[in-house]
Amino acid sequence: MPLSPAAVPYTMNFMNHALPLNIPTADWPGEAGEQLVTELRQRLSPRGDIVSELGRQRTVELFGEPLSPQQVVERICADVDRDGLAAVLDYTARLDNKKLTAESLRVSPAEFAAAHGQAQSAYLATLRHIVGNITEFQASLLNRDAVVQKTTPAGGRIELRQRYLPLKRIGICIPGGAAAYPSTLLMTAVPARVAGVREIAVIVPPTPFGGYNNDILAACHELGITEVYRIGGAQGVAALAYGVDGIVRVDKIVGPGNLFVALAKRHVFGEVDIDSIAGPSEVVLIADETARPDCVASDLISQAEHSPGSSVLITWHRALIPEVKAALEKRLPRLDRGNLARTSLEQYGALVSVADADAAARLSDILAPEHLHISTARPEELLAKVQNAGAIFLGHDTPVAVGDYVAGPSHVLPTGGTARFANGLCANDFLKRSSVICYDKQALQDAADDIRLLAGKEGLTAHSDSVDVRLAPDAAEPQT
Repeated sequence: MPLSPAAVPYTMNFMNHALPLNIPTADWPGEAGEQLVTELRQRLSPRGDIVSELGRQRTVELFGEPLSPQQVVERICADVDRDGLAAVLDYTARLDNKKLTAESLRVSPAEFAAAHGQAQSAYLATLRHIVGNITEFQASLLNRDAVVQKTTPAGGRIELRQRYLPLKRIGICIPGGAAAYPSTLLMTAVPARVAGVREIAVIVPPTPFGGYNNDILAACHELGITEVYRIGGAQGVAALAYGVDGIVRVDKIVGPGNLFVALAKRHVFGEVDIDSIAGPSEVVLIADETARPDCVASDLISQAEHSPGSSVLITWHRALIPEVKAALEKRLPRLDRGNLARTSLEQYGALVSVADADAAARLSDILAPEHLHISTARPEELLAKVQNAGAIFLGHDTPVAVGDYVAGPSHVLPTGGTARFANGLCANDFLKRSSVICYDKQALQDAADDIRLLAGKEGLTAHSDSVDVRLAPDAAEPQT
């Protein structure tokens, strides 16, 4: 799942559409193409040390010195760890311009009930339908206990188990700066519920799109979530990780946010588990001559409108590139976030031509995108050639929006090229696994020589002694 959009009204759309769209184009491989891919990868891997001049001025106002985003996060987390709820409330007042108390920080039962009562019946019906889709898919892949029982040649009995138990308590970050995101609540809380997590704490910024948004609160009520706090940013992540008065620490934090949320999650990892460190939303779209230019353009815009969002077209049908560019310029002025999407396309987008499908698959794997849409005549054939992607969408009629909202797999996905090794969120990520090992005395006798040999190689004589004391001729039998 990407960073949340920039904190600007979604209707903002400056009138600069007469300017031609300056989206980068290149052939790959080739010098220009290689440089473009390298630059994209660098831009999509935030390191937390770059800040705009406006952001620098704001940082100086708040902290008295020009700290980097990483340093800001470290300062906030240290303050929350030391001063607890007082620091959380202080940063909420300073950063979000919202003065809250220990009581108003948490959404009350009456507020949940009122929001749910005011919700449109169509909205609640949609929530229930999507919950059903997510539950069906997540339950189908849930890990179950595994048991291996075997007997040694001398008759010793061994039982090995892999046991799965749900995490006791998790925290979910829901963005709320530029829009309300009930879909993120569904895509995080429902897999956790399927896994059996009983305690779910949600943090959401104290904004009209966040902690004061009726659609968000109604969705929480529908899911049976009663613990929602009106805090965002690094201070919210720190409160979940360390625990403060009124907020019990969690075992794992999931969900997207802005750069400061992403850096805070990285900072507290080790105190708690996290799902990922999210960067800008990404889509790589591989298309051939059967793809409609207007559909391709709309798919590219749908990720660019996250602002920031990266949208890359890869095709071996060269005529598609000018057709898609024309479709982009035609569609952008019609959309509420068209101006923001235009900026993303110019800064994080690309139209790339390649020799053939094999080259397209190779380039896609290098980019390792959050979303990969294969819009070709035979998408299954190309699917077999690719490995690195968070979620893959097959065919002309499967836009990424299907996965974002209704399909069932979680839309919380690896970004920034981490799909080379990372996975999308699923119910199994909320399970804690433990191995369970049981040997009887004969089985221990049969394994003793192997244990002694390896313990001797490592100089860990107490290991071998723990076996010898049990197998000594005069060892007392355990009481039963």
